[in-house]
Amino acid sequence: MRGLLDVYRSQFKVSLATELQYRLEVLIWLFGSTLEPIVYLVVWSTVARANGGSVGGYTAAGFAAYYIVMMLVNHITFTWIMFEFETRIREGAFSPKLLRPIHPIHADVADNVTYKLVGLVALVPVAIILSIVFGATYPVTPVRVLAFVPVIALAFALRFAVEWTLALLAFWTTRVSAINQMYNLAVLFLAGQMAPLSLFPAPVQTLAAILPYRWMVAFPVELILGRVDRSGIFTGIAIQLGWLAVSLIVLNVTWRFAAPRYSAVGA
Repeated sequence: MRGLLDVYRSQFKVSLATELQYRLEVLIWLFGSTLEPIVYLVVWSTVARANGGSVGGYTAAGFAAYYIVMMLVNHITFTWIMFEFETRIREGAFSPKLLRPIHPIHADVADNVTYKLVGLVALVPVAIILSIVFGATYPVTPVRVLAFVPVIALAFALRFAVEWTLALLAFWTTRVSAINQMYNLAVLFLAGQMAPLSLFPAPVQTLAAILPYRWMVAFPVELILGRVDRSGIFTGIAIQLGWLAVSLIVLNVTWRFAAPRYSAVGA
């Protein structure tokens, strides 16, 4: 364990140096991550005002709060692993990772965490400005804040495990862009990115609750905005833990079958 912590410490330093070296690229990515929720925010706020002040229990200020929190939660939980694996394998960039004495997933975890911490330095001021401009209201309580910490950590771990497992499909086919797009479409609808899940028909809400998507993104947002009661918090955390356990088992099994298939196409 001490050796693994040393590895993470070193990887964090390397990742931080890389992020600071390519800070313009980081800003471009952050701009893209803020643009989508702002568009949804404007659209749904306008719809709420045009329908007597609220839609599905959300006022214009409520929609503003939802999408601003969604922007931050999505930043904390998302990964780009699925889009890199195809290139890693096709160009042989995975070879040195397999030669290291630790699982390659640790380097990706460190890179993701570093990017998120660097990105939050820019995103938090943006969130504050948007909150003022759109009049967002946040019914935050100490209980919700305390519960949010483990919930967002589990959401990140769950989404990372699911997407790292999905990325392993690149070991079987070097063209996985269509699979990635299908997954992102599911996240867009079933994780509450396009609209709060409460606005969708009951069958869609049920599907989102059964599958892991809600627990990756929407649940932390609903929690911090007071859309989940105390019993729902414990139920949600239990579901997150259950899905995380399943995801880690599937990841481990998939990795055992995937790694022997590797051939450095571009090496």
